[in-house]
Amino acid sequence: MIRLREALVLLCCATVSAVVLPHEAAAQQTTPKFQPEPFWPKPLPSNWILGQVAGIAVDAQDHVWIIQRPRTLTEDEKGATLSPPRSQCCAPAPPVIEFDHDGSVMQAWGGPGTGYEWPANEHGIRVDPDGFVWLGGNAPEDGMILKFTRDGKFVMQIGKSGPSKGDNDPTQLGRPADIWIDQGEAYVADGYGNHRVIVFDAQTGAYKRHWGAYGKHPGDRPAQSTTSNAAEPPTFGNPVHCVKVANDGLVYVCDRTNSRIQVFRRDGSFVQEFIQKKQTRVGGSTWDLYLWPDRAETYLVVADGENNEVRVVRRQDGEILGAVGRSGRNAGFFHWVHNIALDSHGNVFTAEVDNGKRVQKFRPVNGAPEK
Repeated sequence: MIRLREALVLLCCATVSAVVLPHEAAAQQTTPKFQPEPFWPKPLPSNWILGQVAGIAVDAQDHVWIIQRPRTLTEDEKGATLSPPRSQCCAPAPPVIEFDHDGSVMQAWGGPGTGYEWPANEHGIRVDPDGFVWLGGNAPEDGMILKFTRDGKFVMQIGKSGPSKGDNDPTQLGRPADIWIDQGEAYVADGYGNHRVIVFDAQTGAYKRHWGAYGKHPGDRPAQSTTSNAAEPPTFGNPVHCVKVANDGLVYVCDRTNSRIQVFRRDGSFVQEFIQKKQTRVGGSTWDLYLWPDRAETYLVVADGENNEVRVVRRQDGEILGAVGRSGRNAGFFHWVHNIALDSHGNVFTAEVDNGKRVQKFRPVNGAPEK
């Protein structure tokens, strides 16, 4: 049994390594490459099964957190819970799950409760430097984000359930997609309904500022300049799907359906943009990204759920240096890879929605981050 397990690991890893395609010969020595670990995570306890996994995060202990959608399970997937039972497996897992380094479940919680409005369609999760867990949702009525302690006690709600009040309303969100906490501020990619980044005080929930594409108010066209491309759409599309803040203060935003990453300073002033596989249609090519955990945060690791690959992109200029994955359900392949997170060792964790409904782990086989 052990030999068979080892053979399977070697086979799938060899298969995925074949699709890691550096775009420059010089980059082969340093660009990170990855192999899947197909037995991570470990089987879930309590007969649980995952629905669509719509957010993934890593905390200060390198534990992996996901938010998943129990309501997306089909009847045959949750057959053990039907009355009478349809089959011996399975039962919906709780929406929020914490895994340790080995992929064992540490705890799980979430769902409707007293004092807050749980999202109708879970989307996005973040664990801030103080250990608080933030999450949101992208159903038409999901106009809020929530903050909890790491063991699931409610702390704060920003916004409320209900339709968007527009891109320049400071009190209500519009189907928010992602959250990042930096220097006591909560940056929100807002989102599936709105077309902006909005920032709140992470302690009080007070509104701070917001901006749209090119640092303008949403709906305003950018001035012609050498830093903006006149051929590119003047506003964010839907969804504004990710926001991440680098250690040097640059803010990276996934303008997903426009297949671009826009870069700002913390105050919302525009710096530059990276166009990524512009020929990609429908869902776009920039679904999520995470910064490489070396001192310089040299790379962006980008999840692309339409082309179903994870790319390594040079942060300095947005050049694509390599990629792993393709559409499929083998270990190391993807169906709608939706979110991505990295731990301090350069391990990559991915989450899949639609009927992918899984989490995968990839370990770096070269170019491990220098601390």
